Order: sequence, then structure tokens, then C-alpha cells
Amino acid sequence: MRKLMLALAATVAFAAAAHAEPVRISVGSYNLNNLPFPVAAGLGLYKKQGLDVTVENFASGGSKTLQALVAGSTDIAVGFYDHTIQMQSQNKSVVGFVELARNSGLVLAGGKNATFDPAKPETIKGAKIGITAPGSSSDFFVRYYLQRHKIPADSVSLIGVGSGSAAVAALEQGKVDLLVNYDPAATFIVAKGVGKILIDARSDEGAKEIYGGIYPTSVLYATQSYIDANPETIQKVTNATVEALKWMNTHTAEEIVATLPAEFISGDKETYTQAVTNAKAIFSTDGKFNTTDIETPLAVLKSFNEKVAAKTIDLSKTYTNTFVDKAQALAN
Repeated sequence: MRKLMLALAATVAFAAAAHAEPVRISVGSYNLNNLPFPVAAGLGLYKKQGLDVTVENFASGGSKTLQALVAGSTDIAVGFYDHTIQMQSQNKSVVGFVELARNSGLVLAGGKNATFDPAKPETIKGAKIGITAPGSSSDFFVRYYLQRHKIPADSVSLIGVGSGSAAVAALEQGKVDLLVNYDPAATFIVAKGVGKILIDARSDEGAKEIYGGIYPTSVLYATQSYIDANPETIQKVTNATVEALKWMNTHTAEEIVATLPAEFISGDKETYTQAVTNAKAIFSTDGKFNTTDIETPLAVLKSFNEKVAAKTIDLSKTYTNTFVDKAQALAN
């Protein structure tokens, strides 16, 4: 009888797997802003929703993920909210449906020989600055800083170095003088003695100092056409992700790291865990978009992006809380 029950269970499991709904999700990088996505996968929450998720990691940055989404080679992207604003300025409808990171998480770090002093903004001139990729939010960070201090954009060199250990190595090896990046890179820089944090936007106070407000970053987004054609899939992805956000809010960094696949963890586990501790404050606890906070990325982009500045942007078309609201209702 027991053998029969085991056989039946195996058959049911096989049938469930065979009927799992495929969905392609691409992630811009394994920086910690995107952490809720692998946590949801590690906890088995997408499988729990009946989804078979194929993941593609564009380690070079979120702009590549955005290109894949617009080209139709992926269904959903884990990328930054400001990309939805950029796309609207180009008459393309890309919509965020779950907020993962409610704040920037970016830092600007200097190598051992860096001469930049934030108290004297003009000292940034001539610097080679590492960013994750051209067109990324780390790129925007630098451009906005230059614009605010009336420093010509061509007075620095911007170099794409990716994120995580590759970015830290670029600073350590002197390939760049300054580095704009996220955790875990930010924590590694200090732990390894590679350099020091000169501008820190991980806290709300730091973000307000740099941007003038809270700057939401990592979100799940898709094209409006995909959302309209696949609302049930979007809802399942949302249900799983919102559950992961709630779980992260009530668990320690050690417990969070324990859910992750090995390839997501950069460097030694102890330092990486410290990076998660340092980054915990940036994560959303419920997945909802705040209508005040999303004004900040728009203001930043308008300051140097001619297409955004020339267009009347309707922020209500860049995000939706509909799926998160339903996920919360289902959970209660």
C-alpha cells in the first residue's frame, strides 16, 4: 500500500511539473537590490504558484535586460523603475507591477589613490568612474551629480564594470578611480580595504541628500501588452514575490542568505551576509509603489535626459498596484 501511495505521489508531482506554466524572467545583475527575486525562487514560491521560471542573468546591467524585454526575448524583467519612465518617453509602454527595493542602495566609493572630495564637487573632474553599465541607474547617479554641480558630463570617463566582485576588482586594480555600485560591492570594498565610501545613498537620509527624495529602484516590470495578455501569470509572479518580501522582513540576513543559490553569493559568505544586513533597509515590505517616491526618478531623469524632459510623462502608466493589492487580499 505504501509503495502504491508513493507511486501515486510521484505521478501527481510529475503531472504538476509537466503542467507548470513556463515564464521567462531576466535579471539585470545579482546586486542586492534584486535580492527578493532569488529569495522567492529559493523558497520555492514560484513553483508553489505553478510556475516554471527560466532565469537569464544579464550580469552587465539592467539596460540589457530592458532591451531583451522590449525585443520580446523575455517575459518579465527584474530591473529598475526609472526604465519605465525612459520607455514612456520613447512611446513604449513598460509597467512595474511589484516594487522590490524602495530606495537606491547606491554608493560612490573611491579607490586608495582617489582624489575626489565630495565637499569639493569639482574634484571629480578627470576621474575614471566605474558604473554597472551605460544607461543604468548607476550611470544616472553620476550624470545627476554632475548636472547638480554644473560640471560638464565630458569632464569624467564612465566605464561599465558590472557589479559585485567584478566591480570591486576594477576599483582594486586601478582600472577606475571611483566606483558607483550597490551591495554586496559596497560592503566588499570596505571589508577588503580596497577603498572607502564617499557618498552613501543606501539610507533614506543619504538618498534625500543625493536625489532630493527616496529613489525606488528594483522592480518587476513587463510590457503592457504582455500584462494585458497574461494577467494570471503576472498575478502568480506577484503572489510569490510579495510573499518573499514579507518573509524577508521577518527573517535575519543569515536566514535570507541560506535560501540563495550558490551562484548568487559573491565573495565569502560572511562578508556577503554582512552586505545583506547593510542592505535590508532598502527593501519594500509589501511590494507597493509609493506615488510620492516615484516622482524622484522622474525629476532626476528630466535633469539630463532630453527625451524625458521633452515629453509629458504620465507616471500612472509606469506602474500598477493592482496585482499587489490582489496578492495581499488573497493572503489575508
